[in-house]
Amino acid sequence: MKKILSISSFVVVSIAMMNISGYAQVAGSTTIGVTVTEAKQLALGWSVSKSILGKEIYSDTGTRIGKIEDLIISPEKNLSYLIIGVGGFIGIGRHNVAIPVSQIVEQHGKLTLPGATKDSIKALPQFDYAGDTAKRDAFVMRTEQDLIKAKEKVVELQKKSVTLNGEAKVKLEQQYTTLQQRIQSTENKLGEMKRASVNRWREFESDLSSELAHLKQTLSDLEK
Repeated sequence: MKKILSISSFVVVSIAMMNISGYAQVAGSTTIGVTVTEAKQLALGWSVSKSILGKEIYSDTGTRIGKIEDLIISPEKNLSYLIIGVGGFIGIGRHNVAIPVSQIVEQHGKLTLPGATKDSIKALPQFDYAGDTAKRDAFVMRTEQDLIKAKEKVVELQKKSVTLNGEAKVKLEQQYTTLQQRIQSTENKLGEMKRASVNRWREFESDLSSELAHLKQTLSDLEK
């Protein structure tokens, strides 16, 4: 038997916190909580923590499609989406997509997305968290600006090298080489962050910040 997910399914975890021996609590003229009848209906649903998050999603042919990573409530609070992670290995290279809850059914004890295949899900647009996306974009922009400054310094060193001789030239070329290495290392870390899904960018933030700090220190030393 199939059972379509509903919004009420996702609040069943709160039932234990309610007094369901009678009707809901009342504050003034506003009814708070649920009635006994409503609570019984909720109990037939699925718990987010016990039955939803981390569970596998299958096609109607029984093929594993992906895993539920999150649940999103729309701003209007009238429609929910499951965030399903597809592909990747231990989170690396995973493609997250948003699927309306209403499209998921329970079939033979499994959460199923009828008509779907792993390839069709991968073809859907990547789901990104809006707030985190903005932070990630700002961080990337700052890093790219610092890289531009560093590359401008490289050009300056190249021009200055032409006018030098002896030990002064050797020293400047060493500085040039060090700066180039710092730029390359920072660009590599930035590339890793860009290739990762947006909701995983913080996994790369520490390493990139460290490389960026080394790059800035090198630039600072050159100004002395």
